[in-house]
Amino acid sequence: MRICLITSRPDHPLLAATTALLTPHHRVETVDPEAEGDGEPAAPGPLADVYLLKAHTPRSLALAGSLEERGARVLNSVAATTLCQDRTAMAGLARRAGLPFAATRTVASLAELADERDLPYPLVVKSRHSRRHDLVTRVDNAARLRGLRSGWAREPVVVQEFTENSGWDHKLWAIDGRVFAALRRSELAEGGQGPTLPLALGDLPSGWQDLVRTVGSVFALDVYGVDVIDAGDGTPLIVDINAFPGIRGQSGAPEALAELALRSGGRPRGRS
Repeated sequence: MRICLITSRPDHPLLAATTALLTPHHRVETVDPEAEGDGEPAAPGPLADVYLLKAHTPRSLALAGSLEERGARVLNSVAATTLCQDRTAMAGLARRAGLPFAATRTVASLAELADERDLPYPLVVKSRHSRRHDLVTRVDNAARLRGLRSGWAREPVVVQEFTENSGWDHKLWAIDGRVFAALRRSELAEGGQGPTLPLALGDLPSGWQDLVRTVGSVFALDVYGVDVIDAGDGTPLIVDINAFPGIRGQSGAPEALAELALRSGGRPRGRS
């Protein structure tokens, strides 16, 4: 079987370990859309059996879209990946589906938000469009919000009321329905983002694993992450959903990804 990674980082720990599992019996290739030069990235050669879309840049999505148009199977799909890049669309779909997602309001620019009066501080302010080095911060007062204008005035943002919690995010991941978990000190906590700690699935509150799987069904994702905080007494509040995150250091994750690639690549094209 021929499996292709769409990424600039084939040495990423998850991808490298998955490749090592597959290569004894299968051909694993990499295409880096960022190395294609100017213009639209090309969709080279005959189609692979399956493509793993690890990169989320515009060029990567354009390449994956051109492959899908030719009939390729791409995991996750371009539509599902793009949806997770837009926090407004993400929140809207999650809440329509009845998922416990943080109430989210969209503002055309941070400057426009800073001009509003009587905001219910503290707030969580995020770039509307998720990307590397985007804006994600807690804002406790108007002075702090005005201070963000110097670097982010034109940035489209989403706004969420801050929910008191332990300061630890539950990092929950799924690969083809198999759930993995860890704890990470939140970037919104005092002192900023801290270490990632192991978390046994048995230590999750009741129903959280099923919640993660429901997210995958609602968003049509095969490989994804769900960031959840405990809003009190084990009540989950989803604050972010990510298509094809790193899932670093999780025992069994490379095996699950390899199995997903083989199962998906072995299906006739055109079937889900």
